[in-house]
Amino acid sequence: MPWLRFCDRDRSVHMLVAMLDLTREKAEQVMRRGPWLASMTEPFRTELLRHAHLQKFAPDQVVYRHGDAVGGMYGLVAGSLTINSAPPDAASRLIHLGMPGAWTGEGPFLTGQPRRVELRALGGAWMMHVPLDALEQMMARDPGVSRAIAMNTVFTVDVLLRIIHDLQKRAVGRRIASVLQRASWVGDMPIPLSQTDLGIMANASRQQVNTAMQRFARAGWVSYTYRSVTVSNSQALRRFSEGDGSEW
Repeated sequence: MPWLRFCDRDRSVHMLVAMLDLTREKAEQVMRRGPWLASMTEPFRTELLRHAHLQKFAPDQVVYRHGDAVGGMYGLVAGSLTINSAPPDAASRLIHLGMPGAWTGEGPFLTGQPRRVELRALGGAWMMHVPLDALEQMMARDPGVSRAIAMNTVFTVDVLLRIIHDLQKRAVGRRIASVLQRASWVGDMPIPLSQTDLGIMANASRQQVNTAMQRFARAGWVSYTYRSVTVSNSQALRRFSEGDGSEW
């Protein structure tokens, strides 16, 4: 599919330009619009971002690993990010993608315990980092900060409930559509996920993913190359994943 590869490169160039053109002001605008900070008070948003450091991560660079010592929070400004986790006695697996404007990593602040997930830049990423000591200083001045930060965990639980709901769908095509629809949350850009990655997230074989991708591409819902996918109609994927259309 040469034209798909061309479109993929073209979109990637636009994404790269946007990342290179990133300023502190633009980064803060992205984070303020995210679901968690948008629900907080203006004084809290301003204070948190005052302590935040803008950091760049290369493709496949680990932000932090499961079991790492306690640390602060990270918010995705631009780019793509994988969230990988598993029970303590199992190997970490890809479960979700980071969404620009979303934050994670508050666990050590709330519990004093090591990291429970792995965060890894997928195709390169710009992130805001608020160190643990800054969070603790904020809490020392205002005990209500703990509740505000705990609210981010509630947003995370909402996402996990969606993932569990999607994985309980019996039809494999609907599980794959659900994963693609969630992947579209990262924005209108090529997502550097292979069919193997999609299979892990949807509990499907690579052949099942390949069959689904061909069908979705014919319908005009996605375009894809060997190692990336672009979602062009997330609403159609959502309708299909929730039961509209034939079983397969």
